[in-house]
Amino acid sequence: MNSNEILSIKQRFGIIGNSPQLNHAIQVAAQVAPTDMTVLITGESGSGKESFSKIIHQLSPRKHGKFIAINCGAIPEGTIDSELFGHEKGSFTGAYDARKGYFEGTDGGTIFLDEIGEMPMSTQARLLRVLENGEFIKVGSSKVQKTDVRVVAATNVDLLNAVDKGKFREDLYYRLSTVPISVPPLRNRGTDIDLLFRKFASDFAEKYRVESIKLDDEAKNILLRYSFPGNIRQLKNLVEQISALEMERHVSSETLVKYLPQNRSSLPALYKAHDGQGGDSLSERDLLYKVLFDMKKDMTELKKLVHDILESGDLSEKTISDHPNLFRNIDEDSHALLSDQAEKQVNESYYLEPKPIADDYDYEEDKVEDITHEMEDESLSIEKKEQELIIKALKKNNNKRKYAARDLGISERTLYRKIKQYEIE
Repeated sequence: MNSNEILSIKQRFGIIGNSPQLNHAIQVAAQVAPTDMTVLITGESGSGKESFSKIIHQLSPRKHGKFIAINCGAIPEGTIDSELFGHEKGSFTGAYDARKGYFEGTDGGTIFLDEIGEMPMSTQARLLRVLENGEFIKVGSSKVQKTDVRVVAATNVDLLNAVDKGKFREDLYYRLSTVPISVPPLRNRGTDIDLLFRKFASDFAEKYRVESIKLDDEAKNILLRYSFPGNIRQLKNLVEQISALEMERHVSSETLVKYLPQNRSSLPALYKAHDGQGGDSLSERDLLYKVLFDMKKDMTELKKLVHDILESGDLSEKTISDHPNLFRNIDEDSHALLSDQAEKQVNESYYLEPKPIADDYDYEEDKVEDITHEMEDESLSIEKKEQELIIKALKKNNNKRKYAARDLGISERTLYRKIKQYEIE
């Protein structure tokens, strides 16, 4: 297939871009379209997999038949068999009439099964029978029916890994992937990102009846370097946001960065430890408490260190080793430098001219407070602090849980569960 034919397909199906990976995927789709072979399209979410299923259908002899796209992950497990293969009247509660499924209704056409990796195992067995023999049985029936449907499947997960984990049938995987097509993620398409940005900017300018937005050179460089985990869908939403919200139509790098989500790997992430029963043993609120308590603990230890310096006038290696938590991220060279500077400051203080002491000086009032006991007395129990906050919020709101939950920033249901957990009267 030459470049002009690929360009013609792009124009017909509204595909923007010139990257080699994209052109190869289009070429494979066009070559397999005239056949009846099953196709498996792989690619990240939002990368445009459905466009390739339409190419395959429209360039095939089935183009005058029906085309239907089904998201397997959006149909509940209890009803997906009925949706795909139909059911007989009275076959289950609520089945007041017989119903045709998609495989019966799309006879002679093409079915696009998106997110095929989310399909239940029982349904996978039914689908395998359709692919091998063109046969299916309605839910609640024993009659075998025939259908002539071409299946194009798509997934954003590694199906081979799902096979290894027992979540996807191996025989179905090899039956589906007769012809694999890999759709490249947006970050691997180079300058296609800029082409798509300009196309979306033009579309939204027409939609909102405003001037089309344009990127300066620095903003364009930032856009091309961004990873776009949401792929084309994310880029389209980004352009729509800027087109609708920004008054200035020339977009600078500062403006663009405001709309780009920060790299998640560079931000502190909340970790949730699972208790093995689907619950979280450490909530975000608990983590916040823990951070605050750790800070208070460090402050207490820092006060104790200052007290030791004032008592001994020395910050030796031994003194440092007595407070390991304060210096856990400081290397040996930093230890030595810190020790020398502190010792110098303490020694210099001995040569300062002493201030005269007034006759009425109150020694008791200015006595150094003994804080060495604070570490032992402080409670770092997260549950205790949470219990105290809940009691305080209930008292403040006259035991009205709705308002107490609002003050605590949690749902009323969560508050009720916590009250039972801590046995709060």
